[in-house]
Amino acid sequence: MAKLEKRLCGDFDAILARLDEGILSGSMSATLEEQSDFELNGVRCAVRVYERYSWTGGNRLSMTLTLFGSGSELNLSAITSGGSNAVFFKMNTIGEDAFLDTIQGLINDLSNQVQQEDSLKSQRF
Repeated sequence: MAKLEKRLCGDFDAILARLDEGILSGSMSATLEEQSDFELNGVRCAVRVYERYSWTGGNRLSMTLTLFGSGSELNLSAITSGGSNAVFFKMNTIGEDAFLDTIQGLINDLSNQVQQEDSLKSQRF
């Protein structure tokens, strides 16, 4: 199992859409298996479960993505599982790490975009 947690700042729907598109286009075998959305007192939570085939492990693995927050203050949690091919201990978790690397790249892109937008806003004033 591999895990990535990150605080983000931005539009909930735009970030969720960018993550979804990036995950599904990042692998030919990636699919969105299930999703769930909640909102309570202005706090939103989106849960997505993706699956893809791991060429290195010769099996399918999953990633659960949770985006949670209110306004532009967001928290992201991504957890991968199922990449191991051993019976009693974990071996060959390369596929899990690679699936999670997709999210890290998307987060880096989103962070750079927010920084550029902030820079443009400060130049206008």
